[in-house]
Amino acid sequence: MNNQAKETLTFAGQYAVEAKGLVKAFGDNRAVDGVDLHVPTGSIYGVLGPNGAGKTTTIRMLATLLRADEGMARIFGYDVVKEAQIVRQLIGITGQYASVDESLSATENLIIFSRLLGLGRTDARRKAAQLLEEFGLTEAAKRPLKHFSGGMRRRLDLAASLIAQPPLIFLDEPTTGLDPRTRNQMWDTIRRLVKEGSTVLLTTQYLQEADELADRIAVIDHGSVVAEGTVDELKASVGTSSLYLSMQNPQDIHDARQIINRVLKAESSISSEGGRIIVPMEDADRATDLLIALRESGIRLAELSVQKPTLDEVFLTITGKGAIDTSKDSNRLKDEEVVRG
Repeated sequence: MNNQAKETLTFAGQYAVEAKGLVKAFGDNRAVDGVDLHVPTGSIYGVLGPNGAGKTTTIRMLATLLRADEGMARIFGYDVVKEAQIVRQLIGITGQYASVDESLSATENLIIFSRLLGLGRTDARRKAAQLLEEFGLTEAAKRPLKHFSGGMRRRLDLAASLIAQPPLIFLDEPTTGLDPRTRNQMWDTIRRLVKEGSTVLLTTQYLQEADELADRIAVIDHGSVVAEGTVDELKASVGTSSLYLSMQNPQDIHDARQIINRVLKAESSISSEGGRIIVPMEDADRATDLLIALRESGIRLAELSVQKPTLDEVFLTITGKGAIDTSKDSNRLKDEEVVRG
């Protein structure tokens, strides 16, 4: 990283990424249609969206791999088109093929990448060993890449993108194809990167992943940002918490509904599902009043819980679709235009 790029970290201000009105069309398909993003420095920022929403296309424009048709974007204050060379020194991106030779081992490939990034021979070997251990590839370190499984290749891609640990890291569906144990390890790695000073912008097809990791989330649908905020803000935007009640004696359900209506004034919104009573609850403190009233009426509970809306419910409400499609962003196949010079 040159001196000018280093100065960015001092004078960048509040945002690692600023984008306004980004547009990208492929023929008649307007893949990205006016995306605005503000990613705070030192945060994990999640981008959610259904298949074909434009997530990957947006990432590639921010990473200088595609030129936007309209709009502007800055990375740590630098324009991604006019100052692309500086931007490229400040970012890392997954999804690139992490090998120079399929017949070489994982260690040899990582060493070559490390040397190309300016590390000395000793430091390159140490960094390769460290990353292979972190991503659970030590036992396969000497194996040629042509014998790696898809999941192992994905882990090596991630390892290669973190050699330099840049200030801003784009992770495009980083845990796709990983088993649950390795996915959890990757989550720990992402948290460590941010703790050590990096900013992470990730797209994901896993709602749990966004819920676990992201400080803020943008939901993209049909090429536009349709919602943005913290997980709690997004959940609050689609409804209040709900109270779930199960009776020890199913015959008490009718009487319990009457008591709930009297205490919570919620007759029109009370519903039943699988022997449980469900009622929206704006004020969780009122649950105490309800418990007292049920006890005084001799109604015994088998279960009680207060639950916030899930991120899946948020996604369904905002986009009109259920859980995100597990296939890749269809626009990825069309992202062939590369910024020149």
